[in-house]
Amino acid sequence: MLRKQDMKRSMPRFDIIGQLGSLRRYARSLTRDGTDAEDLVHDALVRAYERRGTFRSGGNLRAWLLSIVHNTFIDKMRSRRSEAARVEQAGYLADDSTPAPQEHSVRLTQVREAFFSLPEEQRSALHLVAIEGLSYQQAADASSVPLGTLMSRIGRARAALREMEDAAPSKAKTHLRIVGGPS
Repeated sequence: MLRKQDMKRSMPRFDIIGQLGSLRRYARSLTRDGTDAEDLVHDALVRAYERRGTFRSGGNLRAWLLSIVHNTFIDKMRSRRSEAARVEQAGYLADDSTPAPQEHSVRLTQVREAFFSLPEEQRSALHLVAIEGLSYQQAADASSVPLGTLMSRIGRARAALREMEDAAPSKAKTHLRIVGGPS
């Protein structure tokens, strides 16, 4: 009969507390909604716990968990085809940081809107590499796509963001003028 200590030794270390921030950020990036993101993380963690025996000891826990979040999201999207309109109208990330000066706040809003206007595949790929700091290979594994496909998605996302930036009105040109007052 196995004792509790023997069971602990035979199971790989499964400590996810340090990964919650990454999981939540990635889920928010995928869902575009804080509540849906929390639900996605919860469902993914339940799935990860149920399948903890498939985690390779010594493997990259973060990439494994992000992969489960991604796959759980894809599964939910497939099952919610009739709710596509609601997903499309989902809100943007809630800004938990302290308010920036107005110019920076406006710029942050513009960048956020541009990021969320990207197609889901491009947004997901860019998030994993640029925000979560995964290598291209880890991000490809987490997304269940070939490395070349991931790199193409990131390239297209960056090009689209550059194009949006180039199309934005110049900051140097002001539309304000002084009216009235002493001559």
